[in-house]
This record gives sequence, C-alpha cells and structure tokens, in this order.
Amino acid sequence: MTPEANTAAQRQLEADRADTPERHGVYRRPPRFGRAVPWMPATIADAKPTNAVGRRDAMYRRCLAFSDVVAATFALVLALTIFGDDALQPATLVALPLVIVVAKFTGLYDRDELVLNKTTLDEAPALFSLATLYALLIFLGEDMLVNGSLSQSQVLGLWCILFLTSIGGRTLARRFARHRTAMERCVVIGASAASLQFANKLHDRHELKATVVGRVPLDPKDYDGTVLGGLADIERIIAAYEIDRVIVAPQGTDSEAMLATIQRVKSLGVQVSMLPRVFEVLGSSIEFDNVYGMTVMGVRRFGLTRSSAFVKRALDVLGALVLLVVLCPLLLAITLAVRINSRGPVLFRQPRVGRDGELFEMLKFRSMYLGSETKRDELRGQNEAADGLFKIAQDPRATGVGRLLRRSSLDELPQLLNVLKGEMSLVGPRPLVEEEDRKIEGRHRRRLHLKPGMTGHWQISGSSQIPLREMVTIDYLYVANWSLWNDVKVLVRTIPYVLARRGL
Repeated sequence: MTPEANTAAQRQLEADRADTPERHGVYRRPPRFGRAVPWMPATIADAKPTNAVGRRDAMYRRCLAFSDVVAATFALVLALTIFGDDALQPATLVALPLVIVVAKFTGLYDRDELVLNKTTLDEAPALFSLATLYALLIFLGEDMLVNGSLSQSQVLGLWCILFLTSIGGRTLARRFARHRTAMERCVVIGASAASLQFANKLHDRHELKATVVGRVPLDPKDYDGTVLGGLADIERIIAAYEIDRVIVAPQGTDSEAMLATIQRVKSLGVQVSMLPRVFEVLGSSIEFDNVYGMTVMGVRRFGLTRSSAFVKRALDVLGALVLLVVLCPLLLAITLAVRINSRGPVLFRQPRVGRDGELFEMLKFRSMYLGSETKRDELRGQNEAADGLFKIAQDPRATGVGRLLRRSSLDELPQLLNVLKGEMSLVGPRPLVEEEDRKIEGRHRRRLHLKPGMTGHWQISGSSQIPLREMVTIDYLYVANWSLWNDVKVLVRTIPYVLARRGL
C-alpha cells in the first residue's frame, strides 16, 4: 500500500469510527475469551497477519504426508509377505512417495486448512479411493516394483491394509499435529448471540483446539459482549489479536456488504468460515450447480426414498441381530446382576414418542429402585439437563448396579429388541417422553419422520448437556440429510463415548 493510499485509508478509518464505541477504546478492552494482546498497530499498513496460519497448515500437511508414506510402506510389505512370497525391488523406494501424489490428487491434504473439526472418519470415502487407486497403480507397475507377479490376493490385501492403516495413521498424525500447534484463535463477525453460541461449542469440544477471542459486530448498535472493534478496524484486529480464523455469521439482507466483507477478510491471509442460518434447514445435503457463472444450490427432498428406507431397515435388523448374538453373555450377566441387586423386574418399560408421533414402550435394564418415577418432581431442583430435558448424573434413585449401567450406557442394550420390532432404529432422532415432545413445535416436529434411535447425532454431540431446542434442530437435520454413510459414522463415533463411560 502506498503512503498516499495508506493516509486516505487512515482518514476513512477515523471517519468510520467517529460515532462508534471504538472511539472510546471499547475495542482495546481485554477479551473474555482467550488472552489479551497488549499492543495495537498504529496504522492499517502495520496490520499484517501472523504466520501462525501457514505454520499450522504446513504441520498438518507434513504429518499427514508422512503418515501416508508409512501406511503405504507397511501395507505393501505386509501384503507381499502375508499373501505371497514376492520381494520388492529397489525401484519400490521411488514408488512409495507416489501415495502422496495420489492423496494430493484426491484433495486429502487440502481439507484440514478449511475446517475446524479435523476428523479422519469424514474423509474415509476419499481414503477408500486413495487405497483403490494406489493398489491399481502398484498392480500396473508390478514389473518394475516386484520380483514376480502380484496375485489377486496380494492386490486385494494391499488395498484393504492401506485403507485401514491410512485411517489409523492419519488419526494419530492429526493428534500429533494438534498437540504441536497453538490454539487456533477465532473472531466472529456477526451478532452477539452467534458469537456466544460458537464460543460455547468450542469450549465444550476441546479436541477442536480453538477459541473465540471476541467479535466484530455488523450492526453499529450491537455492542454487547466482547467487541474488538468495527469492520473498519478488521485488519488491525486480526494482526493485534493474532487471529487465525474469521467466522462470518451473516445477518440482515445486505448481501453486497457481506460479500465485500468476506472478500476483504480472505485477502488478509487468514482462514474464513461461515455460519449461514439457511443451513439450519438445508443441512449439508445439497448439490452445487453452475448455470453459466451463476451458482445454484439443489436441495434434496425431505425424508427417505423407498430404497433408502429399505437399506436403513436392513442395517437395523442385521446390526441388532449381530449385537444380540455377540453380547448374549453380557446381557445374561447384566440380567442376573439387576435381579440380585434389588427387587423388581429386570426391564424398565417407558412410553416414548416414536415415528409420526405414535407411542411405544422403550425397553431398558432397570437402573433405579421401584417407585422412583414418582419422585421425579421432588428432584427437579437437581436437574442438570437443559431446556426441558431431565437428567441427573448422580441420581439418588439409581441402584448400585444401575449407576454402573447408566455410566456405561449398558442399560440401553434391551432397545435392540425395540429395533427388531421396528419401533426404533440403531441411529435416529432422540426418543422423547410425551412431556418433552409436547414442547416441540413447528417444522422441528418433522424430526418424527424417522424412527427414534438408540444413538444419534444428539448423543455424540453432548446428549443431555445440549438444550432441547438445539437437540431438535440436530434431529431435524439428521432426517433432512440422511445417508447410510452418516449412520455408519454415528455408530463408529458412539463407540468411544460408550467406552469413555459418558452415558447417553
């Protein structure tokens, strides 16, 4: 920027700030989130973003690339030795980095810099493609890479082992990179409510390793909370508070101003994410269509097709049968423990609201003493759940065995019978009692389009710790964006929650 341009920009900055709270030093106030930075650049020209963003992105890319090479080496050696007796040629050392080229080609090194939630499971389909393409390339180049001829079992083994080891290796690589990089510092451009909600999300999910430093309001009158300054100060704010990512929460109808803001922030070298409210209805199941330079979003119809419903039901039946057979000894042991620990039936039956609002009896292993339901009103003062839900972590009504069952979520296992009967699904919206269901109104009642689930996005997002209004939004989006792969991901992500004894 030339001195003349800088002077003009500075004059414009002072004019923009003339009638706003920044004039009185509000933007210098130490933020409630993160740490305060004691200095502020004197001019816009001095406000340059730090190199933290580039260092963080480079750390993740290098760790992932190293992980991919190790996974490819391990898979290739293991496949050749277990499924045959062929030996590798020296030229194989040159071919091993080929996995990096294939991974780059499929975009596996570019996603992490765009997202806060850097999860390996979400990229499993791309890793499937990586393993397939790499195994094909090794098969085509076997004359140069292997002393001998690759058999079908060796190629298939290479493909399977690479797929599994790349998932495991990338998970460890991301944990290492997250440990070696600094906290990602974010600023929200938007309303106070959006900033607070996003800050709470980051606070509750420590694995994201990010924090909200403060916010920049779009409305000059909206100066509640931790305000770092106005849009005119955005360059200086990013530099002074060492911001790594800007979260844009659009509000109002001034689309031109919002587009200009996004373009301006992107030019500063920081990462940009958006919180558009339209996706509270659309979710992520959309297709982008380019109509001669104009981007059009295609929105999938709400609900499941007949074929999708059949696939989901087949997964439920198969999964429930397998789990009942595998867990049969555990189910018998729990039955005896509940029977010996206290008087009463082994199973607890409770009416819940199912698909299309129909009631059904949900089954659980009894975890409380007889008559505990009548004491619910007496314990409402100890309720730890939010916004209409009811749950007490250390419920005094629970038996000794019941506390263990509730902490490990083993009390939910009889619901596999509900799944076989067609009343529930393995994955689905949270099953609510009638009292809770009556509080849900409007479009959110469409969450009942699917059967309630033993687990779901509500469970892996925090279960009873999230308020009812947020839970029903999560359930609605699950129905709107259903896919078999999403169900598989939820089931896989439920496992660590159960093993960590967080409970449902």
